Amino acid sequence: MKLKTSKSAAKRFKVTGTGKIMRRHSHARHILTKKPRKRVRKLVDTALVSKPDSKRVKKMLNI
Repeated sequence: MKLKTSKSAAKRFKVTGTGKIMRRHSHARHILTKKPRKRVRKLVDTALVSKPDSKRVKKMLNI
């Protein structure tokens, strides 16, 4: 039987050309008015998934 990709993981993570996994920051959706502008700007950028977590994410993405 074929392994299926976790669709929830596929929507949340992107793989770079070098094989690293990118993610979005949390706390960037609502209640942004009370957060400093500097923090909100930093939340916009994507971040790398940590090495221990990337192993788990790759398993979910069947990489």
